[in-house]
Amino acid sequence: MSGTPPRLLPALSDWRREAMRTNLWLVPSIETAAAAALFAVTVTMDRSVYGGSLALPGWVNNGSADAARTILTAIAAAVVTVVSLVFSITIVALTLASSQFGPRMLRNFIRDRTTQLTLGTYVATFVYAVLALASIGPGGHGDFVPHLSITVALGLLLIDVGVLIIFIHRIAVSIQLPQVIAGIADELAEAIDLEFRPAGKAVVPLQSGLSVTELALRMAESGAPVPAARSGYLQFAAHDALGDLATRHDAVIALAHRPGHFVVEGLPFATVWPPQAAAAVAAAVARGNFTGPNRTLAQDLTFAIDQLVEIALRALSPAVNDTFTALTCIDWLGDGLGRLSAKWQAPEPRRDRQGHIRVIPAETRYERFVQRAFDKVRQAATGMPAVLIRQLDALARIGAKVPAGLDRGVLIEQAELIRRAAESSVSEPADLADVLRRYDLAIAVLKSDPGEGSGTSK
Repeated sequence: MSGTPPRLLPALSDWRREAMRTNLWLVPSIETAAAAALFAVTVTMDRSVYGGSLALPGWVNNGSADAARTILTAIAAAVVTVVSLVFSITIVALTLASSQFGPRMLRNFIRDRTTQLTLGTYVATFVYAVLALASIGPGGHGDFVPHLSITVALGLLLIDVGVLIIFIHRIAVSIQLPQVIAGIADELAEAIDLEFRPAGKAVVPLQSGLSVTELALRMAESGAPVPAARSGYLQFAAHDALGDLATRHDAVIALAHRPGHFVVEGLPFATVWPPQAAAAVAAAVARGNFTGPNRTLAQDLTFAIDQLVEIALRALSPAVNDTFTALTCIDWLGDGLGRLSAKWQAPEPRRDRQGHIRVIPAETRYERFVQRAFDKVRQAATGMPAVLIRQLDALARIGAKVPAGLDRGVLIEQAELIRRAAESSVSEPADLADVLRRYDLAIAVLKSDPGEGSGTSK
């Protein structure tokens, strides 16, 4: 393998899973291939029946060639018409709905498995009917009519009707705001579980060579920058593959960006030390540069947080003025941050088997997640006691899940900011007193020892 250029393709299961999930071609392609394989089986059996070596039960369709052509033509035409009409109406409905809670609703529609299965089932039925229609023709002793294939096509049509009902129900439910918010929160919870999943047996890695601080000084003095191959949002950082690459070249790679950042072509994507290895790293990064036009949930937990915040901000805008939707978003943000707090681990440098640091990931701080979840909503909720109180409740619930080793300072800071916002914007003394009472309860939880805090009452 010495002559083979390194590729950054190992350990990309999460990124591949997300990429395969967010498209409308994979599932339909699989179902279409399955339909073609099913037709190959049924038409083989039909030819055996035609040759007299096999008999079919009496309930199988046994019409003439003209009747078979009529049935299959009607099935193919009906399936194409229904699926095009339903999807067109659905896209219009989703476009109108997305104007209220963000254009990312269309991405969730594409990502939904029910949508993909519905499209795939209809396309597969169409392909099966066309193949069966093309097989009808003259034979050695009369017209060949694939009776079993026609019966299966009728069965697929009945399945399509059931799938259509499920699809319409799914769309009717999915465009409701509470369901949209809960769906985003579920994606955040799933992304957190994937990002911080256990690695099996706990093994203390070897640590040798230069420390992160010493390497940072070396890179500042003589490190070589590696430019980004193309502009776009970084969707995946292949830390393990970069570590193997750095080990082969006895180098250290310090990433300047984390997933979710927008990288600009030609600007530094990483820094390599010693500089002699920069050319090889740059070539490998160019081949495996996982950037795209949009952010994804793979390694980018703030993407889901930003989605919930965006819906809350739209709800709090004067044009919408939907306080209850904002409160729902705050509840789910608190749930997600509580899950994140309980599992939080700062990203560690990747080391080789001898314990030398090979990859220094871009800094990711716990404070960043809390600030992204609370700052913009607090700023938009000026003068709204109900929203400020719900944010304090969320902070208390998060504080109850924060483990002993994690600093609660950023949570206390957010509570202080909410208190000051209330004191400066809430003019009614009774409302301000409610906010301050909830602030005292939240602070009591946040400053208590881990395990002693409890959620506040509604």
